[in-house]
Amino acid sequence: MAREAIQDAETSKEMAKASEGGSRRLSGKTGLLVTLIAVSMSLFQLYTGFWGELAGAKQLSVHLTFAVVLCFVCFPFSKRSPSHRISMPDAILAVVSGAAALYLFINYDHVVTSVGNAPVYDLAIGGALIVLVLEATRRSVSPILPIITIVFLLYAFFGPYIPGDLGHRGFRVKRIIDHIYMTGQGLWGVPLRVSATFVFLFVLFGAFLEKIGAGEYLINLSFALMGRFRGGPAKAAVVASCAMGSISGSSIANTVTTGAMTIPLMKKVGFKNHVAGAVEVAASTNGQLMPPIMGAAAFIMAEIIGVPYISIVKAAFIPAILSYAAIFSIVHLEAVKENIRGLTKEECPPMVKTLLSGIHYTLPLILLVWLLLVTMWTPTTAASWSILAASAVALGNNFYRSRRLFPMLMNAESEVAADPRANDPAFHEFRDNPKRFTLRRTGAELLDSLETGARNMAGIAAACACCGIIIGVVTLTGLGLKMATLITEAAGGSLFLTLFFSVFASIILGMGLPTTATYIIMAAMTAPAILTISADLGLGLPVVAVHLFVFYYGIVADDTPPVGLCAYAAAGIANSDPIKTGWKSFRLDLAAFTLPFMFIYNTKLLMFNTTWQELLYIIPMCILGMFCWSVFIQGHWRTRTYIWERFLFLGLAFLLVNPSHLSVGGVHLNQHLVNLVAVVSLVLLYLWQRSRSRPAPVTA
Repeated sequence: MAREAIQDAETSKEMAKASEGGSRRLSGKTGLLVTLIAVSMSLFQLYTGFWGELAGAKQLSVHLTFAVVLCFVCFPFSKRSPSHRISMPDAILAVVSGAAALYLFINYDHVVTSVGNAPVYDLAIGGALIVLVLEATRRSVSPILPIITIVFLLYAFFGPYIPGDLGHRGFRVKRIIDHIYMTGQGLWGVPLRVSATFVFLFVLFGAFLEKIGAGEYLINLSFALMGRFRGGPAKAAVVASCAMGSISGSSIANTVTTGAMTIPLMKKVGFKNHVAGAVEVAASTNGQLMPPIMGAAAFIMAEIIGVPYISIVKAAFIPAILSYAAIFSIVHLEAVKENIRGLTKEECPPMVKTLLSGIHYTLPLILLVWLLLVTMWTPTTAASWSILAASAVALGNNFYRSRRLFPMLMNAESEVAADPRANDPAFHEFRDNPKRFTLRRTGAELLDSLETGARNMAGIAAACACCGIIIGVVTLTGLGLKMATLITEAAGGSLFLTLFFSVFASIILGMGLPTTATYIIMAAMTAPAILTISADLGLGLPVVAVHLFVFYYGIVADDTPPVGLCAYAAAGIANSDPIKTGWKSFRLDLAAFTLPFMFIYNTKLLMFNTTWQELLYIIPMCILGMFCWSVFIQGHWRTRTYIWERFLFLGLAFLLVNPSHLSVGGVHLNQHLVNLVAVVSLVLLYLWQRSRSRPAPVTA
């Protein structure tokens, strides 16, 4: 990869830093202070992960203190604000917000006993903290979320003036602050609690894996596996983003990390600029669906509905596989349609060598899965021990790399002096004291991981606090029940219409909100309506299925134009139009728009009421169905499809993915017969397409 790839990699790194860790880069004593704050936050979280959380909301208070301070020092007020130093107003806001958040920890007993009768100074501190959280969220996440939060706060105050069923008696400012700040149903509610426990440690785990080299290894392995196939770089992008998503859970980080390598190579083999960016966006966005880490919202979901996190992972596994199968198929058909080649043998890394070169990076991930699935440890404890394992891997890896970096160490002194690598100061440090050299390099990597994890979490924690305020208003005013009633009445008792209204609301909200915020709001507003309709119709939908439905649409809204941070990030690397890139990624991601409906109407896809033998049959059929869906989207297989063929592929996709609920004239159709008919039809269509794709015989 030449100079362009290097420049794209640097651009992507800067975009990742600006979007997640803060665009302000500090040096000197100020930079050291910020690093110390970030590392202290990570060490605090690790300590409580190993030895248990602090009592009550004390854990949340300390967590939010670190988060708001980092938001104000790492994210400037605007683009015109200084980016290499902290302005005096930002320093003041950081101190004031940190003190307001830490007040609960210091005066915990007083605050708990003052609920409902709080003194004026408590309410003043609470009100100030609410305002500062809104500002921290505006800087680190998006202005949309604070605006929506303010609308909810105004709704709580102006209830008597709102006509119709949404009106209520209204609450004074004192009562609103008391409920949001003094109780556990607002600012200190479920979103911030999950952020202060599960989410932080998994984000930190992803930062450790990335810093020790696991991310680069997964990308190289993906190119070794898929690079030589038709459209190889795009297929490698899908596989790499899937693997990165399983350890990162962040779509923007996934986009810029893998995109730095995949997008230039996709352009090199013939993909158009906006298509190359769109492939990376679609693949990276779906990374939040991929177990075992998934996105932050998955942990919040487990806490809200009161099920073990492993139950969420289990239910999400098959839909995640189907989603990536669809994207992979669409990418393959795009390459066939545009006649795009793969990489040459010389351009691809060797398979076996690449696999063995970094297989040790998978040890922390294997340990995490084993602790979650086999020993059934809590996610917090499992993540903490996995981080410790990643640290051990970093130590061993640095010792091994140092030996390989200076292999002439065992040569004669004259040969060493003649070697140009002997001029490297690191060589002399390693020769004098190999142990100290290895420990220093490992320590630098671990400190960088601790700092990166905390900086990446600052915005997430602020967003979770903002969502807690929204949840506080919903519980105070009873808005959730009102919305459920309105949606149920509007849908007229139809499950499909209720789902459709939920999708529409999720997409609209998701255009300006991160996935976590979208899910939390929709879980409070529309999930109860879906469950109510399900109960009225006697369907008995699992609560996990309903919340996963909302969760999926919160994710796919990330790349829905005109707003989509991932699309803008990928377009920056691909040098393409962000809107055009966003629309193309939306098209590539259409499978994720249909999957939630599929598993709502066929909960076996979530591993409910099924057996392993049945799953071994269902999964291949569903993958075939996703391929048929991809042909419908692309309008191409062996050759360009006719209109009637496209809709026939759409019908086959439905038959293969959801045959268990089909009936004609009240007669339930046999699942195996339906699948057999669909497979035979698919074979006939292939033969028909193959005959049409043959070149015409040459005549004299």
